[in-house]
Amino acid sequence: MTDAPNAAGKPCEVSWFSALCDDDYEFLGRPDPMLQSSWEHCRNIVLTAEKGGFDNILLPSGYQLGLDTTVFAAAIAPFLERMRLLMAVRIGEDWPPQLARRIATLDQILGGRMTVNIISSDLPGQQMDSEPRYARTVEVMKILKTMLNGDPLDHQGEFYQLQLDPPRMKTVSGKCPPLYFGGLSPAARDAAAEAADVYLMWPDTMDKVREVVSDLTARAEAKGRKLKFGYRAHVIVRETEAEARAYAQRLLSKLDEGAGEAIRNKSLDTNTAGVGRQNELRASAQDDGFVEDNLWTGIGRARSGCGAAIVGDPDQVLAKIRAYQDAGMDAFILSGYPHAAECDLFARHVLPHINHGPLQL
Repeated sequence: MTDAPNAAGKPCEVSWFSALCDDDYEFLGRPDPMLQSSWEHCRNIVLTAEKGGFDNILLPSGYQLGLDTTVFAAAIAPFLERMRLLMAVRIGEDWPPQLARRIATLDQILGGRMTVNIISSDLPGQQMDSEPRYARTVEVMKILKTMLNGDPLDHQGEFYQLQLDPPRMKTVSGKCPPLYFGGLSPAARDAAAEAADVYLMWPDTMDKVREVVSDLTARAEAKGRKLKFGYRAHVIVRETEAEARAYAQRLLSKLDEGAGEAIRNKSLDTNTAGVGRQNELRASAQDDGFVEDNLWTGIGRARSGCGAAIVGDPDQVLAKIRAYQDAGMDAFILSGYPHAAECDLFARHVLPHINHGPLQL
């Protein structure tokens, strides 16, 4: 690594991921009782990220999988001294005024370091078409912003008709925390342009990354708004590229394809446009799973959703991140297997060479 620590460059937010949803492995598709989601295991991932210097950490949410995200967020918050929490909330499972109060309470516990990942989910056991589901999500984001900005609410929408004073419990800043949101369908893109603060995308080829940034920027500008952009990916960093590639193949060395398919189908979000694009990406990859330099799609063989990893030596991983920054990315949410071990590797080999800090809106 030739760059000096804290090398100059455009600043970005660098976050890690805590595997609340039964998503941690030594060998993909081979469950390991020591890596199952538990309070102790997921707490250790978060504390590893805090010690490693990450700016934020995503706490994912899955209805059928793992730990409850809000309960975990409340439990882990007092352990953190500086890192933010990016708590995922599934809109189909919540009532907006109660969600606003919960977010404000957590922000108080964190000393103002709360961020929120909005997921446009169904109510478990029911299914909505994509367009009304995203329209409902836009209403929720607008309700949250009104209430958490301390303003009285008079919302007369298709899904919610509410007249309420803002909750007494306010965020430390008195403002709504940043709302991170993703989705590739036209309805999802319009929802992001209308109400989100940070548009999140899953791994893709560099030309597609530029295309998405251009499209979302135009959609937001048409609504008089600006978006920040975030990139969610896995990472495998080793001292040499050969070692990183060998580790990628090791991850798949015990994968049964039937087990991998079952894991992919566990998620309630398997039919979304974003998941479809991850499947396309994997199908277009070379025999070794690489779809372009240092972007490996093998993760998606045993995972629904984010299905590719940045793979290489420290210089290559750093160069890839900087290329994404040049394409418009302002934030990164990274993960690796096993999560605590890969978090430590990235923190030691790459993170000190990135100009990073909490995302400023």
